[in-house]
Amino acid sequence: MPTIRYRRIVPTLVAPVLVSVLLVSACTGDPAPPASGDPDGTSLVIAVAEEPAELNPLDGYAEHGAAKIFDGLVEHDADLSLRPALAADLPEPSTDGRTWTVRLRPGVTFSDGTPFEAQDVVATYQALLDPARRSPVRQRFAMLKSIQALDPSTVEFTLTAPYAPFPELLVLGILPSESLTGAGGTEPVGTGPYRLADWKRGSRMVLEANEDYYDGAPAIKKVTVEFIPDDETRADRMRDGKLDGAALPPDLAREFDGADGLQVVSHSAADVRAVVLPSGDPVTGDPAVRIALNNAVDRESALDSVLDGQGSVAYTPMPGVLAEFVEPGATFDHDITRALDQLESSGWTTGASGIRTRNGRAARFTLRYLAGDTISAGLAEDFATNARSIGVQVDLESVTGTALTGPTVVGFGDPFDPDLSLFAMLRSGGEEALGGYTNETVDSALDTGRSATDPAQRAAAYRRLQRAYVTAPGMVTLAEPSHTYVIRESWDGYEPVVDAETADLTWGAWWNLEKWTPR
Repeated sequence: MPTIRYRRIVPTLVAPVLVSVLLVSACTGDPAPPASGDPDGTSLVIAVAEEPAELNPLDGYAEHGAAKIFDGLVEHDADLSLRPALAADLPEPSTDGRTWTVRLRPGVTFSDGTPFEAQDVVATYQALLDPARRSPVRQRFAMLKSIQALDPSTVEFTLTAPYAPFPELLVLGILPSESLTGAGGTEPVGTGPYRLADWKRGSRMVLEANEDYYDGAPAIKKVTVEFIPDDETRADRMRDGKLDGAALPPDLAREFDGADGLQVVSHSAADVRAVVLPSGDPVTGDPAVRIALNNAVDRESALDSVLDGQGSVAYTPMPGVLAEFVEPGATFDHDITRALDQLESSGWTTGASGIRTRNGRAARFTLRYLAGDTISAGLAEDFATNARSIGVQVDLESVTGTALTGPTVVGFGDPFDPDLSLFAMLRSGGEEALGGYTNETVDSALDTGRSATDPAQRAAAYRRLQRAYVTAPGMVTLAEPSHTYVIRESWDGYEPVVDAETADLTWGAWWNLEKWTPR
């Protein structure tokens, strides 16, 4: 399903918003040594909110690439353009766009010493397509019909129809064919710059450098990743000098401004936060309630109060960082009068308690958000306040990820291409459609965006999608937070990127960690 956090064919993107502040005041006093205690800087400790369920690309690990343990045929550069990785060159399309040919890089080995060959690529993608394996990323490759090895160093992908962003999908990590046939070991084996040294589930993971990495052994030999879902706990660990880096909400990151030896950086992100309003609910599924809530929300105020001004307001599911696909006119006014008129004209009248009712049913529902996620908690509280101003009672519930059902605060988005997140999330009748959303005009636009190869035609389709969406929304889209990080200034090599919806080990500030060097 689309990645939801509770949380070139590459289009021109909005430049990453980078705020890098060298810290000068008295937050921590003298510069602290690296959290690892390593004076040479060849190891570091970082914290992320999300722990992967599995370290297997076929199970959804590192869908944007930069997997550290695995390489894809291609990878993204800092500007989000594609560059070859296990491929010798960028993929080449046929004239009709239905086949893509990839020549493979010679001389690459897996971390267990076995050679990387075309058969490994074929085996990985055949396993992905096998219905019996039930890969959660198989839906992303719905257009892939088959893959074959043309010779030991060349593979060919055949599609059911042209698909413009297909090369973006080839960041999928490649597995050795032996591990897919049951002949390999149980530990993850890849061609990446690191290998797994230890994993204590629910606590931490340790990666060690792959000294035989085809692009040169990393200078940082040991990376310890702590899994800390709670924002405040990550901030505490940073204050105590136990971390060398962490993603933090803007209000928590701000306190590290001026700390000796630390820097605070901010990335723009395809991280759309929204309140899902399920279609099957008699309150949230009512079109008038959906429109009224979209008009009642003061997004600009939430941006300042919840996100400390770090990010941008959002009105539709289209990430603002994909600027050429954004429809500027697809917005909602903050208009309480219009919101009230919508409810009144649809039969929602004010009751004695101030909560509106219709046919004996109260305009009331419970909104769930992920425990420990302070941004989602703040947005949920702000949303509930705005909803109450028009007589809709929203009760809040903090839950774990497994209990995120019904009306929820979610995060989604993809910085590389709209289809990669929007198709599954909005397409009517799909098992992964958020809240059971249906809209024929949106469906038509999604289909055109997926099949068209002309960039102008694709952009027009996605703009049409947004115009249709704001007339019949399925959620209240609120904001796109910037992602802020606190990083110890003990290494060179950090480069900003436009973030994906999550801030895990594989992307964000850590996307090129294998290129960092001690100062």
